[in-house]
Amino acid sequence: MSLQEARSHIAAARAITILTGAGISADSGVPTFRGTEGLWRNYRAEDLATPEAFARDPRLVWEWYSWRRELIATKQPNPAHLALAELERRRPETFWLITQNVDGLHRAAGSQCLSEIHGNIWKMRCTGCGLVSDNREVPLPILPTCLQCGGLLRPHIVWFGESLLEEDLRRCDEALRSCDLLLVIGTSGMVYPAAGFASVAKEGGALVIEINLESTQQSNLVDLSLQGRAKDLVPLLL
Repeated sequence: MSLQEARSHIAAARAITILTGAGISADSGVPTFRGTEGLWRNYRAEDLATPEAFARDPRLVWEWYSWRRELIATKQPNPAHLALAELERRRPETFWLITQNVDGLHRAAGSQCLSEIHGNIWKMRCTGCGLVSDNREVPLPILPTCLQCGGLLRPHIVWFGESLLEEDLRRCDEALRSCDLLLVIGTSGMVYPAAGFASVAKEGGALVIEINLESTQQSNLVDLSLQGRAKDLVPLLL
């Protein structure tokens, strides 16, 4: 199947679900926070993004997230983000976007029908009263506190060892099982439960198209694997 055939399938699809990962944000200059480019003061993400790390040293965890927020604040949605927002505007009733990214770039591009399954770095949650609030402050105070109850705030992020929100899982399952086309962009298919989403869509009869810089663990499962940068290929699919 060629790029042209992929365009035809997208144009003809009754309902489209999108899954995006770090690759689409990398085209905006957002580091993946893994590997050699992901080092921060010799810590790995897996050592900081946990409830245990926050309980042990909330100041250190917030220092890391403040650094990430300052970096992400300088980035803008790229043509792939904008193309997906345009696709949603054309068919809002039959479109759903699932992202593993926490940078908020899909929302900045105009996407509204979406599930941010790993949370959003521009939101905070109170460890006392549970209030979730938007916060674009850069740089952050050393230890942000809740305006409502004074409790310690934490990033509204799903950390390692935590479960995705039930409502997000339900909405994603509904979108995956009801679509007839799933477009998987910039994700390696290694982190569950998102790594299983293509299989769920396939079981429901959906055509699955993958866009990535290189082959992934799911390339043998999908109907079409297109290799290249998301910012270059996704706009061409419209």
